[in-house]
Amino acid sequence: MNNLTSNKGRVYYIICYVLVFLIALTFLFPLYWIITGSFKVKQEILSATPVWIPTQWVTTNFENLFAKRSAPLFEIGSLVGPTIPGALRWLLNTVFMSAVSMLVTCLTAAMAGYALAKKRFYGRTILFSLIVAAMALPKQVILIPLLREMSSLHLYDTIWAVIIPIIGWPFGVFLIRQFAEGIPTEMVEACRIDGASEWRTFTDVMFPMIKPGVGACAIFTFINSWNDYFMQLIMLTSTKNLTISLGIATMQGENSTDFGLIMAGSALASVPIIIVFIIFQKYFTKGITMGAVKG
Repeated sequence: MNNLTSNKGRVYYIICYVLVFLIALTFLFPLYWIITGSFKVKQEILSATPVWIPTQWVTTNFENLFAKRSAPLFEIGSLVGPTIPGALRWLLNTVFMSAVSMLVTCLTAAMAGYALAKKRFYGRTILFSLIVAAMALPKQVILIPLLREMSSLHLYDTIWAVIIPIIGWPFGVFLIRQFAEGIPTEMVEACRIDGASEWRTFTDVMFPMIKPGVGACAIFTFINSWNDYFMQLIMLTSTKNLTISLGIATMQGENSTDFGLIMAGSALASVPIIIVFIIFQKYFTKGITMGAVKG
């Protein structure tokens, strides 16, 4: 009987591993196709028969990507930096936009989530209900008011026009609040008895305990900001302020498409996302497991 149970368990694990491998392969294949396609010649990219491995590895697509457009490295008032390839400027714009959005959103979400979870004040339930309702509101509904607001603040066609609307992301507040709910209230009360200020209670006690949730929020915010193509399309117009996805889109011709150029740009754009996930992978895993086990 024990042998039968052991054999069933072994078969179950083998099936699970095979399924996980197939799912992982499904997700990794597009990345593999983009990376290898960026090093293929045009004939292999457009070939009717798929070329799985390039017969000739070339860097022509990346050379075309960097040679197509140019832009200054930075512009601060009348101070203009050296001219660099436009693709690098677009990549720096996207990294700056996503990184600043991630940092500010995580900070505001952590403070708001802590207040909603551990503070008792009038209207707390209504405020949290509005935040949950905002999660279901499509961003397209508020794009016109956001556009008018950024224009009135003279921020239209700047990176800040894409960063500011992301601050206070409802999902981030909801996520951190759920983590903070799992922390015993007695710890906060003990800090208050010991004479700790609200800021010190938050930084020294609460924040280290909700750090896995903040790490998960960081990944979600970075990816959400990086992939928010529609917001970037509405808010950014000039070549120097474009993001990498918008910049690649402007390189497409009206009557033909250079797929090698697009694949090279996509491969370049995927590098920061992979790096961020590797850095925050530990916190992301903790965040998922802590969010799933409560009680």
